[in-house]
Amino acid sequence: MSPHTALVLAFSILLSVPVIIILGPTVLIQSQLQLPFSPQDELDDLSLFTLASTFRHHAPPKPKPSRIFQFSYQTKPNPKIAFLFLTNTDIHFSPLWNLFFHDQPTKLYNIYIHKDPSVNLTRPVEGVFKNRFISSKKTARASPTLISAARRLLAHALLDDPENAYFALLSQNCIPLHSFPYVYRSLFFSPTFGSPESTRQTQTQTHRSFIEILTHAPRLWNRYIARGRFAMLPEVKFDDFRVGSQFFTLTRSHALLVVRDRALWRKFRNPCYKMDECYPEEHYFPTLLSMMDPEGCTNYTLTNVNWTGTRGGHPYSYKPQEVSVELISRLRESNLSESYLFARKFTPDCLQPLLYIAEMVIFKD
Repeated sequence: MSPHTALVLAFSILLSVPVIIILGPTVLIQSQLQLPFSPQDELDDLSLFTLASTFRHHAPPKPKPSRIFQFSYQTKPNPKIAFLFLTNTDIHFSPLWNLFFHDQPTKLYNIYIHKDPSVNLTRPVEGVFKNRFISSKKTARASPTLISAARRLLAHALLDDPENAYFALLSQNCIPLHSFPYVYRSLFFSPTFGSPESTRQTQTQTHRSFIEILTHAPRLWNRYIARGRFAMLPEVKFDDFRVGSQFFTLTRSHALLVVRDRALWRKFRNPCYKMDECYPEEHYFPTLLSMMDPEGCTNYTLTNVNWTGTRGGHPYSYKPQEVSVELISRLRESNLSESYLFARKFTPDCLQPLLYIAEMVIFKD
């Protein structure tokens, strides 16, 4: 090797070091984010979502209108709540949810579970969660796979039962804060729960979706450009970009809107190069519904989450010693709705303290 060649090689190596340092993490992050989401997953989902968007159930006969209530769901003899659980671990609080659904007629609810197939999970052999798992795909934090998982749950629930009228997305770390009758009455029969101020004095319930939609949030611009400065254009301008909670309760019309979407999904499915700014599931659903039907959304969620002292994008986790009558009362309090209906997140060892106060506190409304 000549001295000139050796000098050129040494200079090239020296020049490549800062390039690797600067670009290496970005390339690695994009590679990691793309791994869980494959073209085959995309094709499978497209087939499922198309079917859910176009499938028509045989319409049941319309009942006579009630003399007491005139609601938008009066054409459904028994409107149901579809409870959608998104999990990558055991459903630690299944005994508590079993109590929540105990003695409640199944004609009023359905349960669907999306579990990451790449993790070991003990499937319940009894109770309401038995045999309620849908066909699932791998999920990863800070990636569009969480959007896809939620859309799969919505699609399966839409196809499974035409009476599913509300779709509540929850995690394995969520607990109920009220009894099932309270939750059902609040969503379907309360003339004030979730209604805008202008209609609260009327006798007509306006059913809207409960999803947090925030226009102003810290670092919103950084989140918008997490895929690149112009990556979201032209479909999503910065003024249209929203942030909100991952967990929501949607009406059937909005669930259909979500599974029918193609345009915004093509933007949000792209990987981010800023890992610490990328939470697609917290942006896709609020942005889509805000753009398509802002008046049909309350702009707040029914799931109480404590972001005090958050670390690495994770909310505060309640410990067993914190479970008390006072905690449940505090978690129910809301400045937006009449009450929160669910809460997260709790460590698995909170189960026994929660069961201890379930009958006399949680489910006593």
